[in-house]
Amino acid sequence: MIKCEEIKKYFPLRRGILKEKAGVVRAVDGVSLEITGGETFALVGESGCGKTTLGKIILGILKPDSGVVERATERLQVIFQDPYNSLDPRMRVRNILAEGLILKGERAGLKDRMAHVLDLVRLPADSLDKYPHQFSGGERQRIAIARAVLTEPEFIVCDEPVSNLDVTIQLEILKLLKNIQREFSITYLFISHDLRVVKFISDRVAVMYEGRILEEGPTAKVYSSPASPYTKLLLSSILNLYPKE
Repeated sequence: MIKCEEIKKYFPLRRGILKEKAGVVRAVDGVSLEITGGETFALVGESGCGKTTLGKIILGILKPDSGVVERATERLQVIFQDPYNSLDPRMRVRNILAEGLILKGERAGLKDRMAHVLDLVRLPADSLDKYPHQFSGGERQRIAIARAVLTEPEFIVCDEPVSNLDVTIQLEILKLLKNIQREFSITYLFISHDLRVVKFISDRVAVMYEGRILEEGPTAKVYSSPASPYTKLLLSSILNLYPKE
């Protein structure tokens, strides 16, 4: 589905009042990986390690300084971290959901498609006439998921989609994402700093540190037999809050 070869992305580091160049930040520093259709591939690491930058490069939002991204599909979508900022507060839910399809010129059956996707994410039909501020954080993230799924993507980047939610709601959203994946055969790139979440949701995982992949493999193997000292350190700090289905 996705193949990255030697991706690099550097940002200038500037200091002082005149913002003089003082080196570079190696956000992504020679990353190669492959994501297979139908799987959930997780990128895990601390904040600032380059996970989100790599996700944006895969989506085409950012251009790499060097390296190549090969995509077997152009039907891409993203679910952002913060459900409070990712939805326009001035728009009703029906307009939020419909916007992507209208831009593509797909108006046929729009009402029925929106009703179906709301049912899919377990929100009532009358949600269409409400504004984002009338929903809880978990409900807003369900709206964001509905918006992404409505365009019938084959690949979705989930960028810390549950990090702003409490643990109970996190689990509900993760189960919802799994159900959607099974029904529509969607491939996920799941970006997270939380190894508990990654253990529950992912098939394969890559551990990222300072722009590089330290190790990669099936999630169960990486968690049971980590090869990198950094991975061992991360794993030693987590609690097993989520059962593995």
